[in-house]
Amino acid sequence: MTTIPIDYEILRLVWWLFLGVLLIGFAIMDGFDLGVAMLLPFVARTDIERRVTINAVGPFWDGNQVWLILGGGAVFAAWPPVYAASFSGFYIAMFLVLATLILRPVGFEFRNKFADTRWRSFWDWALFAGGLVPSVVFGVAFGNLLQGVPFRIDSDLRIAYEGSGLFELLNPFGILCGLISAAMLVTHGAVYLTLKTDGAVQKRAQEFIRTGASVTVVLFLLAGLWVWIGIEGYAITSTVTGGGPSNPLLKTVARQPGQWFANYATHPWMILAPCIGIAGPLLTLPLTHRHRSGLAFIASAVGIFGVIATAGVSMFPFLMPSNIAPMASLTVWDASSSQLTLFVMLLATLIFLPIVLCYTAVIYAALRGSVTASDIERNSSGFY
Repeated sequence: MTTIPIDYEILRLVWWLFLGVLLIGFAIMDGFDLGVAMLLPFVARTDIERRVTINAVGPFWDGNQVWLILGGGAVFAAWPPVYAASFSGFYIAMFLVLATLILRPVGFEFRNKFADTRWRSFWDWALFAGGLVPSVVFGVAFGNLLQGVPFRIDSDLRIAYEGSGLFELLNPFGILCGLISAAMLVTHGAVYLTLKTDGAVQKRAQEFIRTGASVTVVLFLLAGLWVWIGIEGYAITSTVTGGGPSNPLLKTVARQPGQWFANYATHPWMILAPCIGIAGPLLTLPLTHRHRSGLAFIASAVGIFGVIATAGVSMFPFLMPSNIAPMASLTVWDASSSQLTLFVMLLATLIFLPIVLCYTAVIYAALRGSVTASDIERNSSGFY
C-alpha cells in the first residue's frame, strides 16, 4: 500500500486554499480585461481610442484565461462531486459564459479586418458582451452557492439536480452578487486603463473608478447585511472527520439564520477578508487622484481578493450546500478525490504553477508601458 507523506485532512485543506488562489487569480488577472471590455464602448469614443483600449489588453487576455482553465481543472480533479453538481445546475449559465468568452478572440481578430463603422461597432459591442456576461454570471453563481443549490445525492452517491434552470439562478440575491462582480471588475479594468493608456481614455477611466469603487463597496455591504438578515447558513451538526471517506451522506447538517457569520466568531482573524474587500476599492480612489496607478491596481487586486475570500471563509467548510437536502451538501471534508490523487496533483501543481507565474511575469515585464494613439498610427498593422 502506498504511503502518503501528508495527512488526508491537510491535503484537503491545501486544495481548498489552492482552489481559492486559482479563483482569485482568475478574477484579478482575467478580471481587468473583462472590465476593459465592459468599458470599451464608454471610455473610447473614436475608432483610434477604441483601438488603444483594445490593444491595452490585447497581448494579455488569452494568457489570463489560463487561470480559468486551471480553476476548472482543479475543481474537476480535486472535487469531482462539486464539478458534477455545479455543471449540472449551472449548465445554461456556463454555456452563456462559454459563448460570450468565444466572442473575445473573434472580436479581437475580426474587428480590424474592415474599416466599416458598423462592422467595428458590432464587434465592439460583442467584446462588451464578452466582458459583461461572464462577470455577472460568476457573481450570480457565488450568490446561489451562499443560498444553497437544489440537488440531492442518492445512496449510490449519484447527484440529481432538481432546479428549474437559468431563471431560478437569477434570483434577487444572485443578481445582487452579479452586480457586485461586474462593478468590481469594471473598477479593476478602469484602474488598468489608467496604467496602460493616456489622454482622453485615461481621463474617462478615472471617472469610472470613482463610480465603480463606490458602487462595489455599497453593494458589498448590502450583500453582507442581506446574508445576515435574510439568508440561512449551513452548519455540520455531527462529528467532523477531516480525514474520513468522501461520502457527503455520512454527516448531518442544519440550516440556521446568520450561520455564515459563525466562522468570524470562531476565528476572528477571518474578519480581515471583508475588511480588505472594502478597503481595497476605497484605496483606489486617493491613489488614482494622486496618479499612482500602479499602487491603485494593487489596491484593486487586493479588494478582489478580499471579496472572494469573504465568500470562501464564510462558507467554510462548505463548497456547495444543498437547499433541498442539506445532508447532501458538499464540503471540504467529504467531496474530495482520494488522498493519492490530491497528493499527486499537489506535486504537479508545485511544479507547473511557478512556471505559469514566471512566464506571466516575463510577458508583463516585456510588454510594460502605455499604449498610445501615436503608437497605433505609426504602426497600424502591428496592432488590433
